[in-house]
Amino acid sequence: MNYLSTRGDTTPRGFCDILLEGLAPDGGLYLPERYPRVDAATLARWRGLSYADLAFEILSLYIADIPAADLHMLVHKTYTREIFGTTQITPLKPLEPGIALQALSNGPTLAFKDMAMQLLGNLFEYELARRGETLNILGATSGDTGSAAEYAMRGKQGVRVFMLSPHGRMSPFQQAQMFSLPDANIHNLAIEGVFDDCQDIVKAVSNDLEFKRRWRIGTVNSINWARLLAQVVYYFAGYFQATKTNDERVSFAVPSGNFGNVCAGHVARMMGLPIDQLVVATNENDVLDEFFRTGSYRVRGAADTHETSSPSMDISKASNFERFVFDLLGHDSNAAARTRQLFGDDIARHGGFALTPAEFARVREFGFVSGKSTHADRVATIRDTQQRFGVTIDPHTADGLKVGRAHAKPGTPLLVLETALPIKFAATIIEALGHEPPRPAGLDGLEQLPRRFKVMPASASTVQAYIVENGST
Repeated sequence: MNYLSTRGDTTPRGFCDILLEGLAPDGGLYLPERYPRVDAATLARWRGLSYADLAFEILSLYIADIPAADLHMLVHKTYTREIFGTTQITPLKPLEPGIALQALSNGPTLAFKDMAMQLLGNLFEYELARRGETLNILGATSGDTGSAAEYAMRGKQGVRVFMLSPHGRMSPFQQAQMFSLPDANIHNLAIEGVFDDCQDIVKAVSNDLEFKRRWRIGTVNSINWARLLAQVVYYFAGYFQATKTNDERVSFAVPSGNFGNVCAGHVARMMGLPIDQLVVATNENDVLDEFFRTGSYRVRGAADTHETSSPSMDISKASNFERFVFDLLGHDSNAAARTRQLFGDDIARHGGFALTPAEFARVREFGFVSGKSTHADRVATIRDTQQRFGVTIDPHTADGLKVGRAHAKPGTPLLVLETALPIKFAATIIEALGHEPPRPAGLDGLEQLPRRFKVMPASASTVQAYIVENGST
């Protein structure tokens, strides 16, 4: 299996090449040359596998340059009860008939990002040791990606992490998780701006090919295909738990900011998983909802990016969205040329683009629907879920549940992806319920720990200078 760029670069690259690379040299995102199709017999064989065995089966379809025995070892090292607190790894939590939460927040940082990041840490360490190389990981986070990456990479041989976050825009718990880590290979850079500024810096540094190669820059954001691939697994795992036969269909409601989480569902559907709808749930930063309603993708600037009570979705430039548009347009050389025009020229010149009516008409073929949730919606949903079901959910999961309900169909199970535990967003839970959410064991006093971070302007050159001073070649 080789990989190509959404913007046209077809230089043959294996999985381990793009694992360490991040963005393609032409600024595009990597996708496989084709999506492996999973037939009914394979689905039947996979039903009942452990999560680690299921991960091995799915990843094996995309990874040809890691020996099977080594890949088997890596996934079984990652997906354990000790790390995720349950043998099911992503168990379902039923709410009302036909609607359940899929728990993705049992990892060490209490957010769904652990599902992929724990594997990514093991893959990085394995491949760097095999090559005798080091890597400087540059990432951007609106909250959960950063802590998940840092906890996965802390102490890993050959890896340094430089994580950018919007200064003052994460919850106190999220800040404490990241900034309190004492590990010497972890560097937290608080950028004076919004998440999109952080993401722009990561892309700018990644597009400086000379700097990227000299300083061995890699990424852990969902622009990294390996991370998105790891997330594909839990869509299969959720489907098997929610159904008894492969003749049934399931819908997923996914809180969405950067489009990585729901893009993994898109990949699972392209592989043949019987998904009916992929429900894209946004907060007040509704660039994705606007697209799925109108066919227009309109990037917002920092001044128009709202600071909300579901802060991990305060994003107005959805990096992974380019992968879906490339597939929508045909996943070929013509699609690459059109994608390069839309995400390169049109966004640079006009701040967005509009699909043609014929292009937009194809969107529904991919199962996408969408909706927006506001602060009042998420507070009401948190309160209702606690009162009716005795379950406390975080604000992002509340966005997914609110929008998912609006698109639910009788007879088709709806799985709402639980993206974080509520303790990470205590202020909103207190507003909704009048008390702080439960705090997992061992996290008392987290916000009082000493913190290590550096505030700097939204400048790619300033970040590069910091990497030169603190990175390794």
